[in-house]
Amino acid sequence: MMLLVIGGSVIGARLLAQTAEATDQLTSRILPARTEAARLQAGLVNQETGVRGYAIAADRQFLTPYTEGKQDEARAAARLRDLVSDRPELLADLDAVEKQAAEWRRTFADPLVAGVTVGDPQRIDKATAERSREAFDGLRTRWSTQNRDLARAVHEGKQRVEHERTVRTYILGALVVTFLLTALVLTVLIRFLVARPLDALRDSSRKVARGDFGHVITVTGPKDLTAVAQDVEYMRQQIVEELDASRAQQRVLASQAADLDAQAVELRRSNAELEQFAYVASHDLQEPLRKVASFCQLLEKRYAEKLDDRGRQYIDFAVDGAKRMQVLINDLLTFSRVGRVNDARLPVELDQALDRAIANVETAIAETGAVVERPEKLPLVVGDPMLLAMLWQNLVGNAVKFRHPDRTPHIRVTCEEDPEQPGTWRFGVTDNGIGIPPEFTEKVFVIFQRLHSRDSYGGTGIGLALCKKIVEYHGGRIWVDDAPAEGTRISLTLPAAPEASDAAAHDPQLSEEKALT
Repeated sequence: MMLLVIGGSVIGARLLAQTAEATDQLTSRILPARTEAARLQAGLVNQETGVRGYAIAADRQFLTPYTEGKQDEARAAARLRDLVSDRPELLADLDAVEKQAAEWRRTFADPLVAGVTVGDPQRIDKATAERSREAFDGLRTRWSTQNRDLARAVHEGKQRVEHERTVRTYILGALVVTFLLTALVLTVLIRFLVARPLDALRDSSRKVARGDFGHVITVTGPKDLTAVAQDVEYMRQQIVEELDASRAQQRVLASQAADLDAQAVELRRSNAELEQFAYVASHDLQEPLRKVASFCQLLEKRYAEKLDDRGRQYIDFAVDGAKRMQVLINDLLTFSRVGRVNDARLPVELDQALDRAIANVETAIAETGAVVERPEKLPLVVGDPMLLAMLWQNLVGNAVKFRHPDRTPHIRVTCEEDPEQPGTWRFGVTDNGIGIPPEFTEKVFVIFQRLHSRDSYGGTGIGLALCKKIVEYHGGRIWVDDAPAEGTRISLTLPAAPEASDAAAHDPQLSEEKALT
């Protein structure tokens, strides 16, 4: 198609150029030459008329047509010579006319003009007039030949222009027909070589899209189209591989889901057993311990006179062991119930929770003279009011219990926004007590882990483990900070309450209703 367009453009340009050349030759040279020939002949006629009038009247004004005729002849001859410079036959006619005109002026006109005396009219003798007529008749014969040749040139120019236009019309029409036929052939070729393979590729792609992933895409045709088909086939293979992997993953996930369901069932059963154990531990198990302690005390009271110091010491050991067992059971129950019993999610004013915690350890604070420094306002969080009060109670109680023997306990509670986690509050409980060695900062949060003997400091070693469980249940974290130079600083984070619950939490009546619910 490109070659056809280029060839047609060249041929069309050539035809237009030939037509334009023929038209220019006719309109710009032949027809103007004919006009200039007529001017040339008119100039010669004016010369002949002027000579006769001057000879008869002997008046200079009658010589003007002769003079102007010679000038017109010269100008017309010069222009005519330029126009027919490429036509030898027309140049020959012009040369013959010019030669005949020059001969007429030499033999008749110039001698006659020279022989006339102004103001003395004379008659032209018959012989001279006859020679002038014969010379001018010969000039008219040359005119006729020149006019005939010019008319023939005009006719030939018109025929050439008509011929060029006819040829141009036929060739341009043939080019149009050729273009149409070529377009038709290309359409057929595209249909067979491109459209049909594309239809086949489309049908194969639709089969794959409908779920027939095993259908192999094979297309014949041009190189570019086969390359596209290969890419589509590669894509299908990738999809099949990913689908197989996804199905395998789904099978694994289904198996894992079944295992998780089974584990959930087992966990529910285990939780039910734990609930039963908690009931037994809180009632049935503590009842024998109370009896052991009670009867040991009765034994000491009734047989005090018969027991020596070692016997009374043994009874004290048994009573103390029973009591410590009761405390341990109660602490274990408290630890196991975090997040499992009374799963409350209410807006909690931490100020109120801290007030309850300080009230619970008020006796120890009064005995030791401890000073508790706290912010004017603690933020609002969402959680379990009882657990949060228990958290503060353990932290403040530990600060009082593990006091330094030479210092009055000073406990400082701080609160700030956590710079590392937006939307989170960071709290700190700092004391001036005995402190925690750096190597034990992780161990203190493990249940039943103690750093001191029971004789030095009482307790079951479950307090900080309970604090960790409460904080993590509320979505925060707790750690021992190494910031203070003396004593201990326990840091913890809790998520801030959502804005939607903030207003409701500040309404005491609404908060009380939620708590009751």
